[in-house]
Amino acid sequence: MNFNVSELGNQEKYRLLNGGVTPRPIAWISTCSKEGIDNLAPYSFFTVASCNPPVLLYTQVTQRSGIDKDTLQNLKDTGECVVNIVSAELLEKMNATSASIHNEHSEFEHAGVERIASSTVTPSSVKGSPVRYECTLREIISVGDEPASGTVVMLDVKSVYVRDDLYDDGLINQALIDSVGKMGGDGYSRTSDYLELERP
Repeated sequence: MNFNVSELGNQEKYRLLNGGVTPRPIAWISTCSKEGIDNLAPYSFFTVASCNPPVLLYTQVTQRSGIDKDTLQNLKDTGECVVNIVSAELLEKMNATSASIHNEHSEFEHAGVERIASSTVTPSSVKGSPVRYECTLREIISVGDEPASGTVVMLDVKSVYVRDDLYDDGLINQALIDSVGKMGGDGYSRTSDYLELERP
């Protein structure tokens, strides 16, 4: 089938993009509100934007209400966050933090996620995350202001934590990190079937 996007509704476009661009890495982003409440939420429209300078990029899809999610509002207010990488062990707790809860409550408590103080930024880190990127806000780019449009958020990486057993000879061991990816709908993928192909 071939789809002309000009003839599709927002949900149809979302499902075709969300279901085909897979698997996607998950940025489990922790922020802290002006009032000092820790927020934790997953975003699967996420990648590396640059290595020099080190910059990460995630996209918030605009909600039907048009109101920014807590993560973006906290970033606008404080300029700091931590991008926690999700391992298979953390998958169910990560999923629990995608629930809509009032911004006066923390997803850390809601989902029973253990936190740890970060090294260079105020927001807490997820203690069990195998790799964590402490970041400051670099730039916000609005792609549109209609429901299902996007806000691209670029983050300057200030500090990187890698669990000791994963770091070997200057590399993060890809066979051991056990990270998960997002598929379309409610689907996830695991990296337990990891394989390597030498580049030509």
